[in-house]
Amino acid sequence: MDLVSLPAPAGMFGRNGKLQDGTDSGIKNIADKGRREALKFTMTKSSTGRSSSLGMKLPDITIGEEVMITINDNGPKSFPLDTLKSDGIRHVQIRGTYMLANLLQELCLARNSQHRFVILNAGQLNEDPVSRLNRLIKEFFWNNLTRRIDASGIDLAAHDTKTVQSQPRIYIPRGAAEQFAYYSKIAQERPSIHLDVQWLPEGEISAEFIKDLNHKPGILALEMEVLSPKSPTEPKELKGLPFIVPGGRFNELYNWDACFCAFSMLDSHPHIVKSILRHFIFEIKNYGKVLNANRSYYLGRSQPPFLTDLALRTYEATRHESDARDLLMLAILAARKEYLSFWMAEPRHDRSSGLSRYRPIGLGLPPECEPLHFALVLKPYMEKYKMTLEHLTEAYNNGDIHEPDLDRFCLHDRAARESGHDTSNRLQHVAADLATVDLNCLLYRYEVDIAYAIRTVFKDQLKLLKAFCGPGDEAGQVESSDIWDRRARKRKALVNKFMWNEDKGLYFDYNTATREQHGFETVTCLWALWSGIASSQQAALLVERGLPKFECAGGLSSGTENSRGANSASNPQKQWDYPYGWAPHQMLAWDGLKAYGYHEEAERLIYRWLYMVTRVFADYNGTVVEKYDVTEFHSPHEVNAEYGNQGLGFEGVPQEG
Repeated sequence: MDLVSLPAPAGMFGRNGKLQDGTDSGIKNIADKGRREALKFTMTKSSTGRSSSLGMKLPDITIGEEVMITINDNGPKSFPLDTLKSDGIRHVQIRGTYMLANLLQELCLARNSQHRFVILNAGQLNEDPVSRLNRLIKEFFWNNLTRRIDASGIDLAAHDTKTVQSQPRIYIPRGAAEQFAYYSKIAQERPSIHLDVQWLPEGEISAEFIKDLNHKPGILALEMEVLSPKSPTEPKELKGLPFIVPGGRFNELYNWDACFCAFSMLDSHPHIVKSILRHFIFEIKNYGKVLNANRSYYLGRSQPPFLTDLALRTYEATRHESDARDLLMLAILAARKEYLSFWMAEPRHDRSSGLSRYRPIGLGLPPECEPLHFALVLKPYMEKYKMTLEHLTEAYNNGDIHEPDLDRFCLHDRAARESGHDTSNRLQHVAADLATVDLNCLLYRYEVDIAYAIRTVFKDQLKLLKAFCGPGDEAGQVESSDIWDRRARKRKALVNKFMWNEDKGLYFDYNTATREQHGFETVTCLWALWSGIASSQQAALLVERGLPKFECAGGLSSGTENSRGANSASNPQKQWDYPYGWAPHQMLAWDGLKAYGYHEEAERLIYRWLYMVTRVFADYNGTVVEKYDVTEFHSPHEVNAEYGNQGLGFEGVPQEG
């Protein structure tokens, strides 16, 4: 075992990591305390002599924010590390952006774990980027994005980064008495956390009630498991089931974000996927739908429904487990209730067309948005009433000011948020009137999936349970697949009647107010392939005429530049518009194309997206973000839209992707 050293002579580093000659060292913001210390390594060879490890003694260094080693750094990127006992005869070469960035990440991981000594296999620093990203996702990112709501996590879960902080609070539905007792006990035993435990009212939740809760926001309870007591005399204990959040700043369960994470976790974390499924079932049972997220201000709002797809994928992956069939049954019963009582009920169901739309209840401006988010919209009203932004927002939300145009804006804004595509010019000022392609494709899949599950898993007999009965249902009644087959055929006909445009080879959203197609070109038209609504002839036209409109260097854009229009002060760039691409759109397009036999097109799109993601990961210090500029190849992770980009802003090493 030989020691090696990499001395950092006094004065070598200038400010912000610059070398004295003005070039960039590629290592930024290292504090003075660490600049003069030598980094000592140990070199160990395996018994075969084929590989070596690096043991690095960590100096006392301080690493500031936004520390990264990227292709934009211009300093020397090749450092020979001489072994101490060989008098410089042997050395290890740390060469290039990728190896240096990996070294920085490993140092930061060791520092974060409070290690003073770390052993690295030399191959780790030059690990294949695809393998490294896959490993980090499975071993680090998913774990760091996992949350649970119970005694171990209520402090974190009750903290809401999106609203003005108030007392930590949890709302319990009336059907969860054990949870009310559980959290009340926590509040009593841990008075320092000031936890406020509140019941939700029985019956239907109104827009007025949701607005009133904005003054005392809180987390909404999710499913918990009952642990078996160690002895018959001990009381039962509850434990929160884990779930995944879409980024480190979030502490609540988001609907379609969690679904797409779950699709990717089935092979590595099936227990978390099953827990997410149980949370969704709990939400439908107690809140009437899968929520946008489990916060009080989301009580009137859902998101794109993927429950049946998630349930069937989970069943196929875990069917060897004893509870797989029962879990699928509960999920199908829950999806049936949500479909009939929520998506096919007013105000979301449009009786005239027979199609469904996003149309959540609510009053006032969404409280989860940043204070300046609506400044441009509210500016004319500020001038009219001679009020500051803060005072106008308060007056409008309290009902002291009545502005019908602003009411309509908020209606459409809430609908855009329920669609999951907030924000986009496609939905601006019109979202609540649109029967969107994506929603009706998803509901078609509900119909097809429920029919399939009843027919193939439950022998064409699904018995209703009381907890999932809606109006007109009776516990114990049996339902067959026939009615769901008929519903699917009807929706397929309606979608093709109102949304298909033969001349353009595209599906368009349908405006239920104007009774005409909405002309915005959206990549969700390809969901018709994923859902199976399109005929083979329509699929051919979609691939021939539609696909080229959205395909870019890095994959599929959310829309077209022509439909988005020119960006300006009055029309700022929005995150779900061209030129940005998101993983859900890519994944559904890949599956849809393959389902219709367009394997070459699917593989090309898969390569474009994964190459772009991997290249950013390798060139920018392990960066993985939620959306990319698919027209930009040098730095597609840098976006200019509201909300920024989840996955940036880490210190030295990405913790969550």
